[in-house]
Order: sequence, then C-alpha cells, then structure tokens
Amino acid sequence: MEPNIEKTHIYFVPGLGASSKIFKYIKLPQDQFELHFLEWIIPTSKDESIADYAKRMCETITEKNVVLVGVSFGGIMVQEMSKHIHPKKIFLISSVKTKHELPSSMAFTRFSKSYKLFPASHINRIEKTLVKIFGKKAEKMAQRYNDFLSVRDPRYLKWAIKNVVHWPQTEVIPNITHIHGDEDEIFPIKNINDCIVIKRTGHVMMTLKKAKTISKIMVETLGNG
Repeated sequence: MEPNIEKTHIYFVPGLGASSKIFKYIKLPQDQFELHFLEWIIPTSKDESIADYAKRMCETITEKNVVLVGVSFGGIMVQEMSKHIHPKKIFLISSVKTKHELPSSMAFTRFSKSYKLFPASHINRIEKTLVKIFGKKAEKMAQRYNDFLSVRDPRYLKWAIKNVVHWPQTEVIPNITHIHGDEDEIFPIKNINDCIVIKRTGHVMMTLKKAKTISKIMVETLGNG
C-alpha cells in the first residue's frame, strides 16, 4: 500500500479584470497538487491599500507552505499576498517583479494621473481603458481577451489600474520563478530580468496557448525544490 502523500496546495490569481477561466488549460498531477482559483473582490474603498486588499485575498487560504501563481496584475497581487502568508514558492506569468520592470507608458500615466480622468462609463469598457493605459498594441490583445474579462465593476477597475501604475515594490521578493513571453505587449521583455522566456508568445494568450509548457515548468520547479 502506497503512503499517503500530502498534496501541495496551489492558489492562482488571474490578470486585471479577468476571471480564473484563464487557467482552464493548466494541468498538474492530481495526486501531487490541489489547485485553487481565486477571483477578484471589490475594494472596500478607492483608497484601500494594496497591502490591505492582499490580506483580504488571503482570507480563504488556510493551508501552510502554499504555492502562489499570478498572471499580469495577479502577479503583483500574489507578491503582495506573500507578505502575509509566506508561501514556499511564487510563480509569475506575464508580470513584473518590481516597479522598475514596468513600461515607460505607465510612468507617464503615474505622474500625469491620467487614469483618474476616465469616467465610470468608459472604464467599464475595459478594452478601451487598456488601450489608454498601455497603448495601441493592447487593442488586439483586449479584443482576444474579452471573453475572460469578467470583472467590470468600475470600483475595482479604477482601484486596480491605480495600483498597477503606483506599485512601489523596488526589491525582488525571494523564491520567484518568472515566466514571460518574448512578444509581451503589456510588459515588454526588454524591461524584464531573470525570467524563463517563452518564444513567440504575447501577454494575453500565455496561459491559454502555452498552458502545457507552463504546467511542465511548474511541475519540474516544484519537484526540484
């Protein structure tokens, strides 16, 4: 009789405005891993700190030594969550490790505070908003991503965009494995350091088109450590 192997619990956080459906093709051995998919919650106020929000995102996590996986803004969020629960591993997908990896377009948005000018009726059309924040390259990306952009509450969207452009992280958090596409339209690879590069892959379709590759990287990384 085989011994009862304790499973590793893995928590996934999707990208800005997206649902956990973006992880639907990620497949990991069921005898080794228990997968949990978190959804975005509404901020308590427009001024809720990202630290407080991250703490609330951690409320459903009861296990110890979990693994956190975040895509895009979800990658930023799992890093903030790690300051509350101390996971044994963090995986970032199409994300950034510090504010220094953010594109210059976000620096302009931050200093001009132009994100504050978007009316609720506009920001609820997240596809248009992404183009305003990230530039014309995001237009096609937003169209392809539309089916997964399920969180359109203006309170959340305004809060999330503000916290992307104002993210203050300057030091890389330990124990991160960063997976990034070399054709990423949102976070260009030229700004990204110390990552596993996935060739001919953009920002949006990473978890959908490269799920098998991502799954393999995760299993191998966790198996080695």
